[in-house]
Amino acid sequence: MDMEVLGQEQSSEQLDLEEISRKISFLDKWREIFSYHRLGTNNTTPQNHEGNHTSADKNEDGTGISQPKGQGHLPSSGLCSIPNPSIISSKLGGFPISLAMATKLRQILFGNTVHVFSYNWKKAYFRFHDPSSKLAFTLEVGKGGARSIQMAVQGSIIKYLLFTRKGKDCNLGNLCEISKKEQEQALAAALAGILWAAGAAQKATICLVTEDIYVASTLDYSVDNFTERLQLFEFLEEEAAEKFIYDHLQCFRGEGSHGVILFLYSLIFSRTFERLQMDLDVTTTQLLQPHAGGFLCRQAVLNMILTGRASPNVFNGCEEGKSQETLHGILTRSDVGYLQWGKDASEDDRLSQVGSMLKTPKLPIWLCNINGNYSILFCTNRQLLSDWKMERLFDLYFYSGQPSQKKLVQLTIDTHSHHWERDQQEEKYGPRRRFSPVEMAIRTKWSEATINWNGTVPFF
Repeated sequence: MDMEVLGQEQSSEQLDLEEISRKISFLDKWREIFSYHRLGTNNTTPQNHEGNHTSADKNEDGTGISQPKGQGHLPSSGLCSIPNPSIISSKLGGFPISLAMATKLRQILFGNTVHVFSYNWKKAYFRFHDPSSKLAFTLEVGKGGARSIQMAVQGSIIKYLLFTRKGKDCNLGNLCEISKKEQEQALAAALAGILWAAGAAQKATICLVTEDIYVASTLDYSVDNFTERLQLFEFLEEEAAEKFIYDHLQCFRGEGSHGVILFLYSLIFSRTFERLQMDLDVTTTQLLQPHAGGFLCRQAVLNMILTGRASPNVFNGCEEGKSQETLHGILTRSDVGYLQWGKDASEDDRLSQVGSMLKTPKLPIWLCNINGNYSILFCTNRQLLSDWKMERLFDLYFYSGQPSQKKLVQLTIDTHSHHWERDQQEEKYGPRRRFSPVEMAIRTKWSEATINWNGTVPFF
């Protein structure tokens, strides 16, 4: 009798173990689907990439490891969230990412190899408003850290449409009436120009997602089933990079393409890890910072888009820190500038004040950081910052990127107004609502300016 009971208990325990194993297997299956985490990555197949037209230097990725052609790859399982139109053929001739490169990329972004991009980052891409709308030349921007990159790129799009494309006059009408093809040309030109500047006008590197996977998960590196699929394409001419981006624009502007992340990866590889280490200082050792469950761009990322260098600070030149360390700021004027104002910012902190290099760019376009929200100010008059007489009375146009904004806001700036005109502004809006944050940001450049909103309710 005892032997029979014991046998039943053992049989019951065996069934319990089998049930537990079955449930674990079931959970692993769904975990794989939802997190796109790959299991069983020991099956590798070599592949040769014929016709490689890239010019990769052995140490350009900053790892000191030469990446040969024909690197092995892991077969795709089809669990990637990126839609097929945004995935390129693995035989296009790019340079496959290696574990060393992916590790370096993760470290320079997050400071470790464990963190991955949040949902808001992954869904961010470069999408214009409808060509028939009054904001046809502007990007629709989302929430989270990717927003600052989208708005910084917006500045370069305006630069192209207003001042650098051929055959078009610099006026607001042409800007607001662009076609879908002109939108695509503007985005390709803007992205290529930014990458070319980051590559010191010598080389641009473009990252695209392929069909195959080149990097497996390790104890020190967690896969995201996106980064591990990259191929890198290097170009020694800006025009060639622009054409390549235009031909593969769906990889940056397609829904689900991870377009903003792809651009950020391209920006980092164009700048190279070696140059990034020289750009940064003790205040910034990684490009993203954790915030509210996601990640925000540090100033170095925005400066890299605006100036080509990942300078961590906004002051001119170099300054000495509290511990006598050298802090890196802005070295030259860029085409697109930068203004910032925050209600809690201290005017006594000189290291946080934007210097003249960013306040006075070559072209009258500014990325604005106003209380942590990014927006764009620009003027259609190219001569605004090169002829002091133009700065007496002029118009600026403001784009906030907010879904509620349906048309540009026209602001008239008077830099030689009298004190009684400013008093009238105070009487109109009340002493506590005298200046909106937008006005305060403008006054960091033109301190005594009076701003007329031309019938629009000021943004507060």
